[in-house]
Amino acid sequence: MKERLITLRMTEKSYNELSKEDAELVSSARAATDGSYAPYSNFHVGAAIRLDDGTIVTGANQENAAFPSGICAERTAAFYAGSKHIGRRFTAIAIAAREGGSKELTSYNISPCAACRQVLLEYEKLAGNGIRVLMASQTNVLEADSVATLVPLAFSDF
Repeated sequence: MKERLITLRMTEKSYNELSKEDAELVSSARAATDGSYAPYSNFHVGAAIRLDDGTIVTGANQENAAFPSGICAERTAAFYAGSKHIGRRFTAIAIAAREGGSKELTSYNISPCAACRQVLLEYEKLAGNGIRVLMASQTNVLEADSVATLVPLAFSDF
């Protein structure tokens, strides 16, 4: 038997350490939480994707009483970008969330769910380069250099 250790490398940044472009992307994700429809979970998520031409596309989670009919913010943004900005490559995605009626972001960094990671991994493969992932909280942003960083042993042979 052989044991393997899998580690994830991420960078933690304060808001004042973000580049102007990353601060804009995180701000767009935060603003996108206002478009969330989350009457069941009361967990409002926003995502913002930067395309290779600089365009920012946003999305918010949308819930439905017929539970699995809802969709996460990351996939909302990704599918919209893929259908409306044909041929554009994703370069980065920022994710932010609020709980309850709070206007403040969560005290912890949220990451994409497994389904969103898999979807974003396919867009990353299409882009031919890493898509940086910025995960915001009230106080800081965690950055992964690529979606693949968040998906060890990924299903990526497609």
